[in-house]
Order: sequence, then structure tokens, then C-alpha cells
Amino acid sequence: MVRAGRPPQDPARHRERAHRILDAVGELVLRWGYDKTTIDDVAKRAGVAKGTIYLHWRTRDDIFAALLRRERLLMLAEVREKAPATLGELFGEFARALLRRPLLQAVLSGDSEVLGKLTRRKWRGGLPLGGAFAAYLAELVEHGAVREDPGDHVVVVTSIVHGFLFLPDGMPEEARPSGDRLAELVADTIERALTTGRPLSRDARDAVARATLGFLDAMEETAHDKLAASLGAKEAVR
Repeated sequence: MVRAGRPPQDPARHRERAHRILDAVGELVLRWGYDKTTIDDVAKRAGVAKGTIYLHWRTRDDIFAALLRRERLLMLAEVREKAPATLGELFGEFARALLRRPLLQAVLSGDSEVLGKLTRRKWRGGLPLGGAFAAYLAELVEHGAVREDPGDHVVVVTSIVHGFLFLPDGMPEEARPSGDRLAELVADTIERALTTGRPLSRDARDAVARATLGFLDAMEETAHDKLAASLGAKEAVR
């Protein structure tokens, strides 16, 4: 018998139900916005009792945090599957994946229509630009694939990705590039802005590719652990 206030003991059942609730939250938040989405709405859409949701999370904010963690993990897995080998390819694939994930786009752009009051919180967006990214960049500099100057690599990358992903919103619809073209432009611009422009030896190219995939593997593992903690389960998305 399941004790009140605790999720079911069957991990598979717990995981399936949690993901079903997150599916409902994602659908409703994109349709109505966070402020107008209630726990009652989520329970009805997920086909569970309202009290059941509180067996998994204490607050709406906790549910939304879990939803964003799941979106981030799925995005990282999608990018990793493409096996990008360079810095430009990496962020080209990030751009491509972000364009398929409106919730992460909303966080990245601070979309108040979707996030409502949550725009006041510092949610982490889709771009992995923390300490692990700095270590990854240092490896690329060491192998001669990225210039040390201008030094503000995070600012440059963020500006390029934001510019190409969100500025087209202000363009006439017939002039907007496709998602694939935007991803190509992100990759090309980052290559032009940050790489040395010098040809690399085969060993250096191989080292850069390994560093890129190693960075993604580390980010994916961290994202998986964070989602598992949000779900209260050892396995998150499998």
C-alpha cells in the first residue's frame, strides 16, 4: 500500500505517471501560459487525481522545473545523436534542436506570454554555457581550433544564437529563413567569429571531435541526474 505523500513504490509506474503529468503541463502551458494553467487543469488533462500530482511535486514551480529539465535532457540527447565535431556544428545543432522546443525557446527569450510570473525567475535556458563550456573551449584553444581572443566567447556565442533564433520574428513571414537555414547560419557565423581559420591536422581534428562529444556526454549525464532528482526516481528518460 502506498503511504500518503509518497510516490508509488513501483519505479516504472512512478516514472510513467510523472511523464504523463509533465506532458500535460507542457501542452497546457504552451496553450494558455503558465499563469492560467492550474493544478486542476493538469490533473484533468493527465487523467489523474489532483492529489496524485502532489505525490510527485509540492508546487507548480517544482513541476515546471522538472518539465524544463526533461526538455533540456531531450534536447541534449538529440544534439548528441547528430555527433557534431566542431564548435560551429555543435551550436548549429543546438539551434536546430531549440527551434523544435518552444518551451526552451520561451525560457531563452523570456517570453512572458508563456512564462507569466516565472519571467522574474532566473531559469536556465537551453544553451550549456557554464563552467563545463569554459573547459571545453580551453581544449579547443589548445588544439588550435578556437582563438583565445576576443575572450568573450560566451557573449559572442549567445549573441549569435539569440540573433538568428529570435530576430526573424520581426521579419515578414515570406522573408524568414527556414529552421534548417537558421541552424546553418548559426554554425557558419560561429565558425567565422571564433575559429582560427587555419587548417588543422588530422590528429587535431580528431581531438576536437572527441572534446565536443565528451562535452555533450558530460552535459547529458548531468541533465539526466537533475531530471531523475526532480522525478524522485533513479531513471529519468529511458
